Amino acid sequence: MSLNKYDTNYAIIKAYMSAIVIIPCRYASTRFPGKPLQSLMGKPLIQHVYERAAKAQSIKAIFVATDSDAIFKAVKAFDGNAVMTSITHQSGTDRIAEAFVKILDTNKEISLADTVVNVQGDEPMIMPEMIDDVVELLHSSRADISTLAKKIESYHDLIDANTVKVVFNSKGLALYFSRSPIPYFRDEWKDMTDIGPSKLPGELFKHIGIYGYSGEFLLKFTKLPISRLENIERLEQLRALENGYKIKIAITKFETIGVDTREDLERVRQCLSISS
Repeated sequence: MSLNKYDTNYAIIKAYMSAIVIIPCRYASTRFPGKPLQSLMGKPLIQHVYERAAKAQSIKAIFVATDSDAIFKAVKAFDGNAVMTSITHQSGTDRIAEAFVKILDTNKEISLADTVVNVQGDEPMIMPEMIDDVVELLHSSRADISTLAKKIESYHDLIDANTVKVVFNSKGLALYFSRSPIPYFRDEWKDMTDIGPSKLPGELFKHIGIYGYSGEFLLKFTKLPISRLENIERLEQLRALENGYKIKIAITKFETIGVDTREDLERVRQCLSISS
């Protein structure tokens, strides 16, 4: 398809051509050390994330940002791009920022104006369409960050503190993220012990940990101090909200399973076995 600057989709298509994916990937996870190298259908988990991201139509390059020689070598073994980063980073976004600066220094085709998509290194079921959606969402809105949410359909996701919940306004802008069930349905739930599988309201959403932002905003964001609510919930996206930045949410139909524990890894194995 031939596009010119007067085409309504020109800006979005042009933006698509300047997006990169950076996957933060550390070895020393508190809950599951070494999980990026765990074997999944004959490949390390990080390779599944990388190969799925590579199928997105909106990106021109993918990089894994890691603090581990073992992960670096594993990525190179399947011909992926990897960048070594410090072991002292407190968040994946900080790791991505360091990697992005190094990429800018060595790759003339990448600039501060590019869209950076943060894809979590423990999301082996990420769909390439989700990456494209985040890129398009960022460039079709005036938000500082774009991300995704999915309707909660299981009791496990509702009560699991590792599954982050999100509420947003009528314009799709995030109001709050929490590890607790939000909003609290007062009439259905008399107290927290009353939250059960048979009492799952229809308007609850979980956050899918994928983010889009400009390279310029990424570097600005990581210079902000850790905020009060971020420190309480251990959710860095709250730093953006507390500083007045806008996070745009799009609802996705795709289900993912983030691998935080060995039990999660087994759930992913079962899902991939059924779909293969």
